[in-house]
Amino acid sequence: MSMEVFCGIDWAGDHHDVALVDRDGQLLARRRISDDAAGLAKLLDLLAEHGDSAEEPVPVAIETPRGLLVACLRAAGRKVYPINPMAVARYRDRHSIAGRKSDTGDSIVLANVLRTDSHVHRPLPDDSELAQAIAVLARAQQDAVWARTQAHNKLRSHLREYFPGFLAAFAAARGGIMRPEARTILAAAPTPGAAAALTLSQLRALLRRAGRSRGIDAEAIRLRGALRVRQMRQLPLVEQAMGRQALALLRQLDAACAAADDLEHATIESFNQHPDAGIITSFPGLGPIAGARVLAETGDDRSRFSDAKGLKAYAGAAPITRASGKTRSVTHRRVKNNRLAAVGYTWAFAALTASPGARAHYHRRRDAGDRHAAAQRNLFSRLPGCLHHCLATGQHYDEATAFPASTRKLPHAA
Repeated sequence: MSMEVFCGIDWAGDHHDVALVDRDGQLLARRRISDDAAGLAKLLDLLAEHGDSAEEPVPVAIETPRGLLVACLRAAGRKVYPINPMAVARYRDRHSIAGRKSDTGDSIVLANVLRTDSHVHRPLPDDSELAQAIAVLARAQQDAVWARTQAHNKLRSHLREYFPGFLAAFAAARGGIMRPEARTILAAAPTPGAAAALTLSQLRALLRRAGRSRGIDAEAIRLRGALRVRQMRQLPLVEQAMGRQALALLRQLDAACAAADDLEHATIESFNQHPDAGIITSFPGLGPIAGARVLAETGDDRSRFSDAKGLKAYAGAAPITRASGKTRSVTHRRVKNNRLAAVGYTWAFAALTASPGARAHYHRRRDAGDRHAAAQRNLFSRLPGCLHHCLATGQHYDEATAFPASTRKLPHAA
């Protein structure tokens, strides 16, 4: 049975414009609803008046894939099509070449997008509740990591201007000034003068407060010597002012580190409960956090990607061809899921040491003339295809199947 009614919603912060059209493009109804439970009830009543039912729900086109309205429509089992605003702008030109624009007009455009081209647009996947929760946590954790990196870079740049000795004291330590002991010592002594005045007993106490339990005496002696090394200094009042600024930046870094750690634990806990976790983490280079990020962006709706090509294109791992006349070029894909592409880079890089087949594939591409980035993209293009197959068949990763023996031999060792 073909769909007879299509709904378009122009989303806004406090209200939404709704339009319904039939299969011939005739406007059936339009209404403005509020962004609350009462507005949702009005929308559902409007849809019910025009034939909406549990067996044949009216599909909805909207310009955003998130929000309470979208979540409620998805929970009812309705197909929700998120349409890119740039695509809506192109469709708008089909209805008005004069450049006219209004919220009501955009809702009609969105409804007509489904009426004419629903087959070329992808509805939001029917992911499980657990998969959606993992997506929230994994994306939040990734954002927290990026915020932590930004806060670290700001503090590090500031310390270079007045306290380079502190950076040198923790340069060889893994994590640098993001380590708990570095942040604890900086909080207690934010200027070169205050740091040089720290005694061994004070340094030992600060290291214990930061959670260190071994090698405290040796580390305290090392830090006392490093913090007392002669260095260039700012004027006293300027140094004090810059120390106060460092404390403000340090509080931002502390908050970002705490948020990233808390979300990491929550993400891993939720991810380990998902039935696909074992399959995903069986791949070389995918631990719980990277695996959770992959699951967050791909979901667990098996109908979302009909084949491996769709998943590769979504991840940005499939090249794109541009041809016009006698000109033809093949380049890497720029329009993609940026979060999945970001984790794909670290996935492929980690696979180089975890998988002999992946490393051989990388070296084979390098010997063929590819640069590092191109060779790594080529390697990544194989991994989503393997993941799609394993998830579809319920199998764990198998090195011999992914990279047969004939391809696992390093080219220069042949």
